[in-house]
Amino acid sequence: MGTQGLGITFLTLPLVVRAATGGQWCYDSQDPSCGPSHWKELQATCGGEKQSPVNIDRRRLQRDSGLGDILFEGYDLAPPGKWRLTNDGHTVMLSLMSELASEHLTISGGGLPGRYRALQLHFHWGSLVGNGSEHTLDGHQLPMELHIVHMNVKYQTLAEAKPHPDGLAVLGCFFQVSEAPNANYNTIVAGLRNISSAGQSVDLASTFRLQTLLPSQLSGYYRYQGSLTTPDCSQAVTWTIFEEPVEIGREQLRAFVSTLHFPADGPQLLTMTNNFRPPQPLGGRKVFASRAATASGGPPSRGCCELLSPLLLLVLLGPFSPHP
Repeated sequence: MGTQGLGITFLTLPLVVRAATGGQWCYDSQDPSCGPSHWKELQATCGGEKQSPVNIDRRRLQRDSGLGDILFEGYDLAPPGKWRLTNDGHTVMLSLMSELASEHLTISGGGLPGRYRALQLHFHWGSLVGNGSEHTLDGHQLPMELHIVHMNVKYQTLAEAKPHPDGLAVLGCFFQVSEAPNANYNTIVAGLRNISSAGQSVDLASTFRLQTLLPSQLSGYYRYQGSLTTPDCSQAVTWTIFEEPVEIGREQLRAFVSTLHFPADGPQLLTMTNNFRPPQPLGGRKVFASRAATASGGPPSRGCCELLSPLLLLVLLGPFSPHP
C-alpha cells in the first residue's frame, strides 16, 4: 500500500510515561539511570527468570516436530475500522482500534497454547551507526525488529491475561536493509513525520493486510517462553521469532532512526534511538526450532548473519546531521 491518498487524523494523547523524571522507566539512550538494568527496581517482575529478549543460539536449539505451520486468520484481508499510529514515548505503535477487526485477526496452531487475537504492533531499532533488534541471532544484533502482540481469546483484557503463561503470544520479525524500499511499509513510514513528538497519534484512513508486513517464509521460526520486553515485563508470552528477515529500504530505516523523539525532558528534544532491551539470561529455558527452521550454527536461508553490513551503508552512503 503506497502513500498516495493517505488520509490521517491528527491527535495528541496525554503521555502516561515520561523520561527519567518521576521514576519512570526509559532506555539507556535517554538516561542510563532509568535504563533496562534498573527496570527491576521499578517492577520486580523485570527481574524474573523468564525474561525477554534472549539470544537465539542456533547451535543449542532443540528441534520440535510439533512446531508446524501457524494458522493465520484474517491476516490476508484489510480489516474494517481504523488503525492508529502512535509515538507512545518509547516506540511507534500501530493499534488495532476496532474490536471487530481485532477479533478477525488471529493466530493459532504451530504449537501455540490457544488461539490469539492481534492487539497492536510496534518496532525496536538502533541508531544511525548501530543495530537495534531486541533478540539477537548467534550473538549478532540486527537492524530492527517488529513485534505483533496477541492476546489469548479466552481472556477479556490484558490485565486478565498477564498473570497467565498462556496469556500472550508475540510474533517477532528481524529486518535487513536493502537498497530498494519495501512498499508494504510505505503507509507506516509516511505516518512517522506526523508523530515526531511523544504523545502524538494519527488515524490511518484505511487499513491493509497484516500479512504484507511479515516475511514471505513463515514456516521457519524459533519458539520459547518469555516476557514482555518493557515494564511490567510480564512473563506471559509465547514467543515466535521468524527466521527469514523482512527487507526494509535504507531510507525507510533512516526515517525510524531520525524522525521520532522521546518525551521532552527540558528544552532539547532527544531523538528516539536504541529503544531496545538487551538480551536476558536464558537460564533453564530452551529455544525450540520449528520443523522448517535452521537448527545449526550455519547461516539461515537468507543470510541473517550478514545483516550487520547493510546497516553500515547508512553511514557510508550519505551525510548525516548530528543529533542530541
